[in-house]
Amino acid sequence: MSPKNLSRENNINETERLIIRPISLNDSEFILDLYNRPKFIKYIGDRDIRSLTDAANYIQHRFLPQLEKSGFGNYVVVTKESNEKVGAVGIFEREGLDVVDIGFSLLEEYEGKGYAYEAAVKVKSIGMDDFGLKKLSAITSKNNFSSQKLIEKLGLKFQKHVTLPNDDEELMYYETE
Repeated sequence: MSPKNLSRENNINETERLIIRPISLNDSEFILDLYNRPKFIKYIGDRDIRSLTDAANYIQHRFLPQLEKSGFGNYVVVTKESNEKVGAVGIFEREGLDVVDIGFSLLEEYEGKGYAYEAAVKVKSIGMDDFGLKKLSAITSKNNFSSQKLIEKLGLKFQKHVTLPNDDEELMYYETE
């Protein structure tokens, strides 16, 4: 059975310290919290999620369709030790990018522990090894130095500056080689 035929519920991945599972509607409260953190808004953007209903709708209309169509998408990162949701890492089909994009965000209280890198390495492997993606890209703000460092540690190289449709911020664009 190929990974694309696995049901989302069973498509759970693990690392030494983390459980990485596809996002579900049960994660609405977590997304409401994560997406309204000051660092998320500053570096990734305001997704206009102000209630649990907004968060559920965002998951339902933005994340679940890509998971259904492609088999990969946004994953919630949970610690094995305490079963805490600490962040999200995903591979996204993004308007304005020809190559699927790996992205990550962590609650501030879990930064500096290596969780983002550990989860991103696993999600990169899911995309490239399990789904046969030939290339991955990543985008980040020019002033998000920790994200730039993590992207480079993942083996992606800076290529150019890009501006996505309906956005005026010029972003740094990276790609695997």
